[in-house]
Amino acid sequence: MITPPTEQTLADQQLVSETARRRTFAIISHPDAGKTTLTEKLLLYAGAIDLAGSVRTRKHQRHATSDWMAMERERGISITSTVLAVDYAGCRINLLDTPGHQDFSEDTYRTLMAVDSAVMVLDAAKGIEAQTRKLFEVCRRRGVPILTFINKLDQPGREPLDLLDEIEQVLQIGATPLNWPIGSGGDFQGVYNLSRRQVLRFTRTAHGAQRAPVQVADLADPSLDTLIGRAAAQRLRDEVALLEGAGAAFDEATFLRGEVTPVCFGSALNNFGVEPFLQTLVELAPPPGMRMSDRGLIDPIAEPFSGFVFKIQANMDPQHRDRTAFIRICSGRFTKDMQVQNPRLGRSIRLTRPSRMFARERETVIEAFPGDVIGVTNPGVFAIGDTLCAGSPLTFTAIPRFAPECFAVLQNRSLAKHKQFHKGLEQLVEEGVVQLLYDPDGLRREPTLAAVGALQFDVVQARMAAEYNVETTLEPLAYTAARWPTCTPEVLSETRLFSTIRQMRDHNGDPVLLFANEWELAYVERERPQLLLRGPDRIADE
Repeated sequence: MITPPTEQTLADQQLVSETARRRTFAIISHPDAGKTTLTEKLLLYAGAIDLAGSVRTRKHQRHATSDWMAMERERGISITSTVLAVDYAGCRINLLDTPGHQDFSEDTYRTLMAVDSAVMVLDAAKGIEAQTRKLFEVCRRRGVPILTFINKLDQPGREPLDLLDEIEQVLQIGATPLNWPIGSGGDFQGVYNLSRRQVLRFTRTAHGAQRAPVQVADLADPSLDTLIGRAAAQRLRDEVALLEGAGAAFDEATFLRGEVTPVCFGSALNNFGVEPFLQTLVELAPPPGMRMSDRGLIDPIAEPFSGFVFKIQANMDPQHRDRTAFIRICSGRFTKDMQVQNPRLGRSIRLTRPSRMFARERETVIEAFPGDVIGVTNPGVFAIGDTLCAGSPLTFTAIPRFAPECFAVLQNRSLAKHKQFHKGLEQLVEEGVVQLLYDPDGLRREPTLAAVGALQFDVVQARMAAEYNVETTLEPLAYTAARWPTCTPEVLSETRLFSTIRQMRDHNGDPVLLFANEWELAYVERERPQLLLRGPDRIADE
């Protein structure tokens, strides 16, 4: 007699299978490499949208997908990280689109803490650019496997071999091509799949808004000369022969260790090579693995529910003006309205109104699994970096903060909107858009904003006006660095400092020193070691 499986056994089996089919990754690049365009096209081929730039909703309304803020649409840039969840080929894809602009690096770094792999997008004409290199180094330090998509093959660019060599020389990582471009610029026709030995020739569609029709052929087929042209066919055969003779085969184990990046070529704008890349991504990107905590490695299957807050966003729903905390689930099963512990506060919290995110669209979540990203209502009890757990208390690796380099005083232009001004500022600081400083000796205690990049100040002013109906003015300050003295108050008060160094307090009441230039900072670090100056982290500067 066969004993039927118990309810607990079935639940355990579901946890294993659901975790195994999760793929949680971020897309990183330098601005204008085509990151957001690739994001749109991956969603198009995954069936999440009917036309690039639109979301399929219950009422078939069209909305921007990853760039949902008004300021993002106006400027054509990504300002905030966006979560997009969709099913494809039996896998649940959790795609985290990140800002490319360096002024929003901190948001990108926080997001990279929540992923299991990353897609690096390169411009075929420009290759490795500054912001790409910084983001790559963050992934390398975390051991995040990286897949590379070399974009814009439909435009004049560099030779593919030259781009592969640059990846290896500049990033110090192996680069193994999985496909090869057929032509370039105006002659770009498709890609050749090196492992399946298939020629994939694509046909352009109007504005690249729909899937590109594809014709499949064999490299040895004589009809290939007719399909892509005799000169293009001969060049492709010669290049493939060269690759097979000199190139090393792709090794998945070295990829998962972060030692090699598989490379695919294509054009996101025209949809050439996007679907093969999506298939490759699903096949190679790893499912959720173990995460380091103060209790050691946490197994996503064996441990009860745990996760951490990596992002807080206010006013995603203009009708409700709520705050959403984004939680990356690291282990166990999440269930709606479950009670969890927040070790930072030492208290139990119920996770209410959980939702699965698709840009600003929401869908109520009944249960979720490791690798998933869910949004929960934040009544002011969550902070970026908080660990949430249902079992024994634990704390995941802290999410870094970064040393600001831009400073400005924010002023409210209408005293009648005092309450809205401070509420808006409080919520934007909670999100990590900027840091907030006060002059302890100032009579008016006007808030001083501190940011990694000056564009963050534009975001604050735009969102204060759009979301809180508060008009503000900004007065830039001539400082370039901030450091936190960790010495005793007595040591700080007894230490002589330059008159140009300004002493302030952060939102926690801790002292902060603002420096006019790098020379001044270096002098104080060298000559006043008793101050015990610290960051925050300076990953952005490394």
